[in-house]
Amino acid sequence: MKLTPEQIAFFDREGWLFLPELFSPEETAFLAREAEAIYGTSRPEVWREKSGAPRTAFAAHLYNDAFRVLAAHPRMIEPIEQVFGEKVYMHQFKINAKSAFTGDVWQWHQDYGTWKRDDGMPEPRAMNVAIFLDEVMPINGPLMLVPRSQHAGDLEASHDLQTTSYPLWTLDETTVTRLVGEGGIVAPTGKPGGMLMFHGNLVHGSAGNITPYPRKIVYLTLNAVSNHIRTPTRPDYIAHRDFAPIATLDDDALLQLARAHREAAE
Repeated sequence: MKLTPEQIAFFDREGWLFLPELFSPEETAFLAREAEAIYGTSRPEVWREKSGAPRTAFAAHLYNDAFRVLAAHPRMIEPIEQVFGEKVYMHQFKINAKSAFTGDVWQWHQDYGTWKRDDGMPEPRAMNVAIFLDEVMPINGPLMLVPRSQHAGDLEASHDLQTTSYPLWTLDETTVTRLVGEGGIVAPTGKPGGMLMFHGNLVHGSAGNITPYPRKIVYLTLNAVSNHIRTPTRPDYIAHRDFAPIATLDDDALLQLARAHREAAE
């Protein structure tokens, strides 16, 4: 899978790109069922809100076949290799759950700020690639992005250990206000199967979800192999130490696995 010159130009300027319904309903329904099963476990990789609702599940690609296949899917890997001009490895894999009624906020932040401070990543040559497993709507806590904010570089941040169950390097209101004044806010929405990619320095966050509609999103954090982390402080299921380039699978691998699971259940 290759991005067009127009798509690359948009990404370079705006810092994000959304590809609607890149994965089929059959593929995404399979992933959504597997995600719910993982949220029901008591594994240490599954972190929860203060309410007890699931917040995120790390490293599912290491213990679940569906997400193992997704983690090596060419539709997710090849566009990032194209942007970086080199092979990538999996720095982090997580399934974020913005649960119905109880999904909590994600404060305004840059991802690279955490990767640099907590993991020792040299440069912002890593990127989040996200797959919608539920319909993402304006009302159920969509990811909000500040276009072109990646051009501001690595911004000063504070380590927020109190607001939610997940520690995060967050930006102050004055900085966010200035950047929003320059670039505005966009909130990509769409049906399950949409793929969002955004620059490691793009400022983003999301509000809580008080609707009956859950909002599950899978995030692959893909890092250029030459940019591997140097001084990790977080557990290896959060910041991986395997820097081997990802070998992609066939494009129909996830679909074939979904059908095999369905046939086995019949």
